[in-house]
Amino acid sequence: MAFGYQILGFGAGSASAATLDVNYLVIAGGASGGAGNAGGGGAGGYRNSFNSETSGGGGSAETNLTLTPSTEYTITVGGGGASTTGAAIPGNDGNNSVISGSGITTITSIGGGGGAVASTGNKVGRNGGSGGGGHYSTTGGNGTANQGFDGGDGRSGSPYSNGGGGGAGAVGADGDSSNGGDGGNGVASTITGSSVTRAGGGGGSSYGSASSGGSGGGAHSSDRFGDAGDATVNTGGGGGGANTAANNSGSGGSGLVILRMATAVYSGTTSGSPSVSTSGTDTILTFTGSGSYTT
Repeated sequence: MAFGYQILGFGAGSASAATLDVNYLVIAGGASGGAGNAGGGGAGGYRNSFNSETSGGGGSAETNLTLTPSTEYTITVGGGGASTTGAAIPGNDGNNSVISGSGITTITSIGGGGGAVASTGNKVGRNGGSGGGGHYSTTGGNGTANQGFDGGDGRSGSPYSNGGGGGAGAVGADGDSSNGGDGGNGVASTITGSSVTRAGGGGGSSYGSASSGGSGGGAHSSDRFGDAGDATVNTGGGGGGANTAANNSGSGGSGLVILRMATAVYSGTTSGSPSVSTSGTDTILTFTGSGSYTT
């Protein structure tokens, strides 16, 4: 005979013999910036269901997952886009992060869009979870609804400057007369029990001054004749754009998947070695690499 009970504490929801509720934060891999008058990389898509906190792109919190007991759910953590060198190659897009399994609607966060470069056909920032920054005189890429914002536009005119990558929390800044555009800010979540900001965009390059990455792991561009900064791993941040084709762009940060559930219903069966912690009456699984959870 089925029965139900209420679990107290953030994110626990209710559990029964038939189903259990799980909160999640799913961040895709961020993109790398471009090299050679280049835009910053866009942050990975950001989807959240915890505690009424926002998702990326200004989206509302999503609905908890309802999982079935004795079922394996697959966790895929997207890698960040690799660094590039050379003006003919835009920044590499980040890779998707996914929760999938029987009986649920698959949760997919889209990898960030690569930063633009000077070559024909690659001057517009690439689309992604958040969009890559645009080459000077062109536009940034588009973000994905409820996951991330657009990349910033480049500026035409001396000193030429390029757009910042979009972040989960804000549009990448446009290049201006002094600087490349800063990366868009990330979004804060308390799903692990403390507030952490992730998924900021990468800074765009410029013939003027350097720019900054968005909060939450977005990388910044380096000086005008240097390599760009990498995003921090497992933040989904975008890498910085490099100003010359001879330098390396910043790589994107890998993504992250976090599950939070009532400790009373936590099975303890995982693969991929996620870190396990507790907050109040809840257990939290933090996947920094792919794996699984079996209810």
